[in-house]
Amino acid sequence: MKFTTSIVQTTVPSPLGPIAIAATDKGLAGLWFTDNQRYLPKELTGPAAWPEDADHPILKQATQQLGEYFAGRRSRFELPLDLSCGTAFQQSVWQALLAIPQGEVTSYGEVSRRIGKPSAVRAVGGAIGRNPVSIIVPCHRVTGSSGALTGYAGGLDRKTALLRLEGALAESLL
Repeated sequence: MKFTTSIVQTTVPSPLGPIAIAATDKGLAGLWFTDNQRYLPKELTGPAAWPEDADHPILKQATQQLGEYFAGRRSRFELPLDLSCGTAFQQSVWQALLAIPQGEVTSYGEVSRRIGKPSAVRAVGGAIGRNPVSIIVPCHRVTGSSGALTGYAGGLDRKTALLRLEGALAESLL
């Protein structure tokens, strides 16, 4: 993924662990669990790290909305997104994820059909795994064709917790 150079970040606490969020002037560009997530951008830490700016308007909005979400008071995020780090294909997959309502799940195959690429299930899975704006672009709402919880860059325990929070999983199903 190729992120723009005009990006800032901050880290916020959550019930599922610390979350790094990043934004450009166009919108929220990233959301990752920092303690255990695949595909973390190298720019989150180290000498080339994106600058910290907890006062950036989009990061402040995202922090507030995430707090409301985890408290069960928000079912829909209202944030501008900057998904320009992905390819056109990845962006089409991420846009399809935004159409999955809270409390529902769909399969990788269904996402493939929705974007008009029914045979691209593996490629869709790869794009979903590299979703840069976890939770807000709800990749956790995608399951295997049998309904099994498969794959989540933040870990299956977090995927389970997010789906339970949203009412898509009953305690008795696990």
